[in-house]
Amino acid sequence: MSPVLALAKNVFERFVFVLNFLQAPVLLAVRLYFFWQLFQAGSGKFGNIPKVTEFFASLHIPFPLLNVYLVASVETFGSLLLIAGLLSRLSALAVFVSMSVAYLTADFEALSSMFSDPDKFVKADPFPYFLIALIILVFGPGWLSLDALIGRWTHKKERLDDAVAASR
Repeated sequence: MSPVLALAKNVFERFVFVLNFLQAPVLLAVRLYFFWQLFQAGSGKFGNIPKVTEFFASLHIPFPLLNVYLVASVETFGSLLLIAGLLSRLSALAVFVSMSVAYLTADFEALSSMFSDPDKFVKADPFPYFLIALIILVFGPGWLSLDALIGRWTHKKERLDDAVAASR
């Protein structure tokens, strides 16, 4: 390999290493920023149950009061779990489904113009939470999360248990 190609390969590998290291801090920052906003939205729903119930009823959502409590719970408690990085993929799935329903009910026009007018789709209220929940669902919360900490702890415990069993 020529010295120029070797240098380019080395620089690229270092670049990828730095970017890989930055994945978890970026995922943490995204979780903190977006899910704090969603937490506030969910808390606001809990503070305005009658008004939100009336809005859900106007959208012809069945069992509007029950669904207000469901959505407010997903937004409030799911956001707290996502901020902490605990049960992240399950919480992200709940938020993703909730935002999908929001698109189907409150922002159907934006959803139906996803390809014909993409600006309308990405400017709709559910979009940032829909997208970030999808990212966390697919990629996980990163190593700066309680999920990762619990995973490291349980694997360490399993290795210790295996070592104890092997010594007998």
